[in-house]
Amino acid sequence: MRFRQEPVVGVTVHLLSAALVLAIVGCGPAGGYKITPIPADQTLEETVMMREPGLLVVDRIAVIDVDGMITNTRKNGLLTEGENPVSLLTEKLNRAEKDGRVKAVVLRINSPGGGVTASHLMYEEIKAFRERTGRPVVAMMLDLATSGGYYIACACDEIIAHPTSVTGSIGVIMLTFQVNKALEKLYITSNIFKSGPRKDSGSPFRDMTDEDREIFQGLIDNYYEKFLGVVQGNRTKLTPERIRELADGRVYSADEALSYGLVDRIGSMQQAIAAAKKRSGAGKVKVVRYHRPLDWAPNVYARSPVDQPSAINLINVNLPDWLRPSAPQFMYLWVPGR
Repeated sequence: MRFRQEPVVGVTVHLLSAALVLAIVGCGPAGGYKITPIPADQTLEETVMMREPGLLVVDRIAVIDVDGMITNTRKNGLLTEGENPVSLLTEKLNRAEKDGRVKAVVLRINSPGGGVTASHLMYEEIKAFRERTGRPVVAMMLDLATSGGYYIACACDEIIAHPTSVTGSIGVIMLTFQVNKALEKLYITSNIFKSGPRKDSGSPFRDMTDEDREIFQGLIDNYYEKFLGVVQGNRTKLTPERIRELADGRVYSADEALSYGLVDRIGSMQQAIAAAKKRSGAGKVKVVRYHRPLDWAPNVYARSPVDQPSAINLINVNLPDWLRPSAPQFMYLWVPGR
């Protein structure tokens, strides 16, 4: 571990107090707490994860991750402050752009998708990076690259799927809950004051009307057409009719996606790096990753830590983002079993 001279201010009194209180009352997860110092300077650092043999290896390929739910908000844990995925991706792309030694980017995707706007923002940032720099971006799909995950992959020069990847789920979904019947049984009523008849459309406290459904379906259809347009604009060998056939929301294995033309080939992380190197015309390369201080990356398979659920009294309190919306959400998201 490398220590800095400046004082560490990230371990605040409230963090220590919260951990202590939870430990005292006996509702923390078994095994205790790990409290990690947070350096005051959170500027992205670079770690070399792989280096090709040679005396003078200057060129670089940057591996940038898109993990978990794609949102345009911070993903916080119980005792931690998380990152905004859109902001973090943009920061890493900017870091790669400013380094003239970075000749290409491998975008490593492991995501079920997420918000409509967040997915499109990431897509635009990747496209803009390619246009500004002329440097190739290769998408490497890992476990999941569905819905919004596939959406952002379409922004890349080439899409490579791991042999066990699951992708597709091209479509839009909106999840709402209705609790008014349950509240009635508990003799609980809600009072809603609104400026117009549609102001509370999607509210869980009343039945959804046919007019409500028509409004929301219109929005869903609009976002769906945008998704189809993104696929059509980047998978030019597919006809609009064929894309619409494939875009019924189903997921595909890597083999199926390749046979349908949704990905360019099946390969490994090493092959994705080789593809990025070939497209860029780079010589011997170092493979680098950008991360916050103290975030260790020993090899090309290392990723930023994903959000871990925190258990309190054996109850998982870290609910998925799509299960705790503050308002109806339109999402490019694969939600199996819902």
